[in-house]
Amino acid sequence: VWAYVYFIGLTGNQVLDLSVINPIKSTSTFFIGGIGMLIFIQIILMGTSNAVNITDGLDGLAIMPMLICSTILGVIAYFTGHIELSKHLNLFYIVGSGEISVFLSAVVGAGLGFLWYNCYPAQIFMGDTGSLTLGGILGVIAILLKQELILPIMGFVFVMEAVSVILQVGSFKLRGKRIFKMAPIHHHFELSGVPEAKVTVRFWIATLIFGMIALGVVRMRGIII
Repeated sequence: VWAYVYFIGLTGNQVLDLSVINPIKSTSTFFIGGIGMLIFIQIILMGTSNAVNITDGLDGLAIMPMLICSTILGVIAYFTGHIELSKHLNLFYIVGSGEISVFLSAVVGAGLGFLWYNCYPAQIFMGDTGSLTLGGILGVIAILLKQELILPIMGFVFVMEAVSVILQVGSFKLRGKRIFKMAPIHHHFELSGVPEAKVTVRFWIATLIFGMIALGVVRMRGIII
């Protein structure tokens, strides 16, 4: 929240700063006002931090999707901070946002070093401190770049993991029945006989696919006026 308050006004448009951009059509925005934006920011930050935390249940499962999402946001940050490229892609130009790509490069570099020892069989673990922090980073960057609604697309695996827990708990509380063998959903696949390493790699592949879809959506903004 404080990061957003600090950077608010970078677009040069107060209405835009307090609006959510349509992920399909960049010229379409939803104005939600100051209070609405603060509530929206809280939802984004709590959602991303907890979703990454929930995903961190198998060796290497959370860090690779985090690296993929960070890379994609880094690319978007570079384009958004470049006045000509942002105009070409029909993105809103945000002064100085290109520097975010430098920060995300550091995140990716550190993450690769961590993955070296976190891949199956893991020798080190990030724990709640790491996963909550990394999830918070994704949320803050998405907010600063005005890409809040693109984040769930590239972070589909995180969304799927969080939703599986919500559905499991909700179903058990309301009906007394479980939807999955175990939640989060990666444990459901484990109990279904899929090896841990295979579950992890398949989730990596899914993240890469949805990351490409997210980039495609961003590119389509330059076509759909």
